[in-house]
Amino acid sequence: MTHDHPARDDGLRGGTPIGASSDAGLAHPAISILMPVYNAAPFVRRALDSVLAQRFTTWELLVVDDGSTDATGALIAPYLNDPRVQYHRLAANVGLGAALNAGLARARGELIAYLPADDVWYADQLAALAAALTAHPGAALAYSGVRHHYNRTAAGQITGYPLQLVQVLHRRVADRWLERTELVTDDLGRMYWDALRPYGDFVGTGRVTCEWVDHPGQLHKLIREPEGGINPFRVRFNIQHPLRFHTTVGNAIDEVGRYARFRDRPPTPPAPDGLKIVLLGELAYNAERVLALAERGHTLYGLWMPNPYWYNTVGPLPFGHVTDIPRDNWRDALRAIQPDIIYGLLNWQAVPFAHHVLVNHPGIPFVWHFKEGPFICLEKGTWPLLIDLYTRAAGRIYSSPEMRAWFATVVPGIEDDGATLVLDGDLPKRDWFTQERAPRLSERDGAIHTVVPGRPIGLHPATVVELAQAGVHLHFYGDFTHGQWLEWIAKTQRLAPGYLHLHANVDQEQWVPEFSQYDAGWLHLFRSENAGELRRANWDDLNYPARIATLALAGLPMIQGDNTGAIVATQTLARERDLGICCTSMADLAAQLHDTARMEQLRASVWAQREQFTFDAHADELIAFFRQVIQATNN
Repeated sequence: MTHDHPARDDGLRGGTPIGASSDAGLAHPAISILMPVYNAAPFVRRALDSVLAQRFTTWELLVVDDGSTDATGALIAPYLNDPRVQYHRLAANVGLGAALNAGLARARGELIAYLPADDVWYADQLAALAAALTAHPGAALAYSGVRHHYNRTAAGQITGYPLQLVQVLHRRVADRWLERTELVTDDLGRMYWDALRPYGDFVGTGRVTCEWVDHPGQLHKLIREPEGGINPFRVRFNIQHPLRFHTTVGNAIDEVGRYARFRDRPPTPPAPDGLKIVLLGELAYNAERVLALAERGHTLYGLWMPNPYWYNTVGPLPFGHVTDIPRDNWRDALRAIQPDIIYGLLNWQAVPFAHHVLVNHPGIPFVWHFKEGPFICLEKGTWPLLIDLYTRAAGRIYSSPEMRAWFATVVPGIEDDGATLVLDGDLPKRDWFTQERAPRLSERDGAIHTVVPGRPIGLHPATVVELAQAGVHLHFYGDFTHGQWLEWIAKTQRLAPGYLHLHANVDQEQWVPEFSQYDAGWLHLFRSENAGELRRANWDDLNYPARIATLALAGLPMIQGDNTGAIVATQTLARERDLGICCTSMADLAAQLHDTARMEQLRASVWAQREQFTFDAHADELIAFFRQVIQATNN
């Protein structure tokens, strides 16, 4: 049975018109449209209306509600009066891939289209896509041009992004979308499009007939660093399980495999005098370090800040053994748990929430451990909260002695009670570092090889040229960081060909065998301007960069500029412990690197002290400090 639609133009040219003999989207729809929705109340009616406005009308619309908690369902309800529109609500949020697979399981059309609830079609979208597939019988997928980022357009795929759901129509096949339990990514090619390529060509209409609507809540922004990332993604969807996570711009993260060794361990029985410790805020890098406390028989709880950055690790933690406290009724939970201490940490983003908890639950001993950075708190306007944290906390932990001394100039008398400790904030856990050192590259080729894990701060292209002239190579690790330093890389490789080497990111379990190949490693290279006056110190002067532990655990002497006469935390550390080189110029550095006897002495010194750059080595000292604070508070 067919229906005549005199006003309709399906836009089909050539071949057999797709859907020409179909009922008007009821018994045998030509196209099944999948609309995944999650808390889309501000957008969904616009998207629905754009479907109803299509000139091609032989479709069915399958709205799959992925556990929305807002008014999305109520707003969709009036559209169900159209028999072509169906609404299916999932019992809980399961992610984009699973929601689309739920739609595919119900789809009846020979073609599949997609319209996310925050995007919009123009009236010719379906007609143009269907016409493209009719004109190319061997094609598997058709895609339209798209308006994006408010006022830009692309005739097909947007540069830097995969084909978007809103612009695609494809022939129905048996393949299914990758789901959240398999992989979280913003790469729709990996999720599905690549599976369609063996079935035929991808063809474009060349016409802009839809819009990928730009707004802060877009899923790819939640997934991609630096706007999003694994921790914001986990919080947004309240994900309780470890993830496999790989964005189009970041490094692969396999929490399932990586943390199995910790997660699968039976919990340590509580010690007779074990503490109940609430971890408040976020754990930043090397979050699994806190398991050293659990392994000593202490019970850990997590009360996590809202809206973390991608590097602000919050729970549920993928390595387990930490019980989360619900943020919406944390006061009642704390009263029920009766913890011995609240351990607030770590970086500037956690300051408002840590302050909120301290002020609203003053009865529990509170230790504040801050790493970075006070100058960002000034910039962001949270400085008064930070100072209040230091003033009210029963105990304070500083990342370096210089940081402790600097804060004493900010809040005079703050250390009069003596309740302070110096401990770097995100030291790694010992478990990763059992491997032996690898042979050095210099033993093979006779050249000097240095390494920078992460950003090459202070290493300008001209600096690398000077190194090259002295026969010193630079190895730069971090493929995500490479993407942020493309211009620097291109210029440096042009000026110093053969002396800059790029390598992918390396996780902790590979630090020793990978980085021990090199002769020395770079800290941040800068010229201090404080001239020995503490009040003039800036963050470069006060900070211990995270890469210190990376280099130390691989046994590498650390390279930094010679800032004699200035107060610089890394310089003091290196000189007191004999950990590295302070150089006045690249020529001076090259001369020191070629001093074979001295370099052997430095390598031996760093290797002998590497244990001190693990969190486990300081866990007992930290617990003793907690007990001191508890006793002082109770007295």
